[in-house]
Amino acid sequence: MKTGKEAVDRLPPVVSVVGRSGSGKTVFLERLISELKRRGLKVGTIKHHLHDFEIDQPGKDSWRHARAGSDTVIISSPKKVALIKRLEDEMDIDQLVQDYMYDLDLVLTEGYKSRARRRVEVYRNERGGSLVSAPEELLAIVSDIGLDLEAPQFDLDDAAGVADLIIQRVLGQ
Repeated sequence: MKTGKEAVDRLPPVVSVVGRSGSGKTVFLERLISELKRRGLKVGTIKHHLHDFEIDQPGKDSWRHARAGSDTVIISSPKKVALIKRLEDEMDIDQLVQDYMYDLDLVLTEGYKSRARRRVEVYRNERGGSLVSAPEELLAIVSDIGLDLEAPQFDLDDAAGVADLIIQRVLGQ
């Protein structure tokens, strides 16, 4: 009997939520995740960060293990597992999904402006500027104004509409 990654015939599709800083990506993602979960989907997220970061508290055992030189630290409990892995180079989205998110229905990313394939761009008029995506890269636009583009457009609070689009066009359901 196959288990884990061996049991998965296909990897989950990835949809990236992109936009300028302060546009509302995280708030929209929270709403979208809740909507997709309400519909029974197993959803994962990847937050891209351009700088180094720490997820553990200084002084805690796992922090001490990593500080001592452990290349990989796993924190495990009956309810959660977390992995801290030192890297020479950044892992790409496909590798992250293949290694850690293979058992999901859908993966949503935030912050992969230059590497995203299927993009939902969040655009706020008050932030100004141009879109961070080329029009042909857009799955949809979430905005507080109408834009003269062919991509489907949704209001900032229409997570249900974007969920419908993702389920239809990305998941094929």
